[in-house]
Amino acid sequence: MPDDLNNIVLYEDNHIIIVNKPACIPVQEDKSLDQPLTDIVKNYIKKKYSKPGEVFLGVIHRLDRPVSGVVMFARTSKALVRLNEMMKNRQIRKIYWAVVKNKPPSDSDTLIHFLQRNETRNKSYVYDENKSGAVIAELKYDLIASAENYYLLEIELLTGRHHQIRAQLAAINCPIKGDLKYNFPRSNKDGSIHLHARRIELIHPVTKELICVEANPPDESLWNYFIHEIKNKKIPEK
Repeated sequence: MPDDLNNIVLYEDNHIIIVNKPACIPVQEDKSLDQPLTDIVKNYIKKKYSKPGEVFLGVIHRLDRPVSGVVMFARTSKALVRLNEMMKNRQIRKIYWAVVKNKPPSDSDTLIHFLQRNETRNKSYVYDENKSGAVIAELKYDLIASAENYYLLEIELLTGRHHQIRAQLAAINCPIKGDLKYNFPRSNKDGSIHLHARRIELIHPVTKELICVEANPPDESLWNYFIHEIKNKKIPEK
């Protein structure tokens, strides 16, 4: 991924910057030592604004490495504190798209599970009842389009847990395309999974204006098919 982010910067001002993360790069440095998104965004800010010294960039939330889509960063410590508080109080709305192999039991539903994270395996396990060390996980989904072999779900995260969407969809027998870790039978060639952070909505922490930022999915045949279907059928997004 190039340091020049002009094509994937979705929004920026003095306080925040929002980008469309390509799949297969980490948001922050991990054991792979691949260049993380944080460094790429810092380099972009440093170059664009001719900033001397270290560039401040606060991480508000993360996406798993194989996931694409909207990632928001704070450009000031003031914005970081306020956005972290908003995230904690569920004042930031996050919408995702997921392509799954099997049709879900209902076209629309709210999933509530308990998730227990295994850090050694980097995986979360789903339970219907509370267990020691588990946390509650909640999301809403709607079936918004279908193809011959796949279904497109629009998901609103109500809690932010480790691998939450991936684990909860697998628990209802709807594993995400390419997600070997959560029971999809085959990987995608590029190592991505068909999970995309589509949209983020919030009241700006400083200006108090409503911000709604949307990210296009990767330029890939199945994603392109669903985009075409939604545009042609004028399917409303939630």
